[in-house]
Amino acid sequence: CKQMAPVLQGLKQDFAGRLEVEFIDVWKNPAAADKYRIRVIPTQIFFSADGKELFRHEGFFSREDILAKWRDLGVNLGGDAQTFQRWTAAKADTRSPADICYMCDGDIAPNQRVTVKTPKGDVHLCSMHHYFVMISCLTADVESTEANAAIADWANGAMIPVQSAVYLYGFEENTGRPTIKAFATRQAALAERSVAGGSLLDYATLRNKELAARCGFCDRAVYPEDAAVVIAGGVHTWGCCSHCAMGVAARTGLDIEVHERDRLTGEPIIVRTLQGSVVSVEPPTAVAWYGQRTKPDGTRVSAGCFHQGFFTTPEHLRQWVEAHPLETGEMITIQKALAHKMALSPQQIQKACKIGECAPK
Repeated sequence: CKQMAPVLQGLKQDFAGRLEVEFIDVWKNPAAADKYRIRVIPTQIFFSADGKELFRHEGFFSREDILAKWRDLGVNLGGDAQTFQRWTAAKADTRSPADICYMCDGDIAPNQRVTVKTPKGDVHLCSMHHYFVMISCLTADVESTEANAAIADWANGAMIPVQSAVYLYGFEENTGRPTIKAFATRQAALAERSVAGGSLLDYATLRNKELAARCGFCDRAVYPEDAAVVIAGGVHTWGCCSHCAMGVAARTGLDIEVHERDRLTGEPIIVRTLQGSVVSVEPPTAVAWYGQRTKPDGTRVSAGCFHQGFFTTPEHLRQWVEAHPLETGEMITIQKALAHKMALSPQQIQKACKIGECAPK
């Protein structure tokens, strides 16, 4: 019942003059419980303008569900959500396919390139981290993928097998995010360490570190510095993107609390769910970007985790999209981002973000 209070207060403020909203505490007003035949708390009752009951619902009911029910009843209150979408990139992508990361679609620096030889052609990645993200998304052929992967020597750009390289592992000063440099020899790695600091790791140790932290929804490898924090049943985990963070509710069946950051400004966003619906968003103006690609047949599919995000305001979202001219998709409510995940079957959840299953390339 307490969870419904901010929902109803928001509706009362946003639709003043169009919707009359009354919150009744039946503990303080037990006569109202008899009058309206209340059996469960909370109960929402929808009335027509002349006082006729149109519909009632027992249990938590989200803002989006309430507005959707009014639309079902033939009442379009309008003005609830701003819309913004872009289905064609603002500029052509003129990069060579060999210079585009397979996982994030970002640029590839020459001294951080990872290339995997496959029967269908070379796969190029922008970093060892995104190589391990790919490894965590494979459902088969992991050993052969690792055996056929090479990384650029940080010192000279020459490609060397990932499994025999010596890695210099460090951290970014301001964020604590790991940094990884690969070398063909231990001597070259030691020389770089004398300048930049860090620790020398072999492939097996690096692999264990990179695959230790996983998304609580799709099991993809994450850096906690990049990920959303998700609290589910008192247990802390991560979401590799804002939308997968919401998916933890679908995978676990638990109410969750998500701590994410505005992709433009880094400002905090906190989302809480109850029984598969969003119960609160801080700040309440926060929205989601649903990055999508249009297939040749005209249908649209998710553009992948690296193209999703939350923003504290629609304006921040617009600014971010304008700064990323290759992004395509639409602005949606955070409730809708959750609803997409809650609609998945257990079988679909098991395949989420798996290469060849979620969004084949």
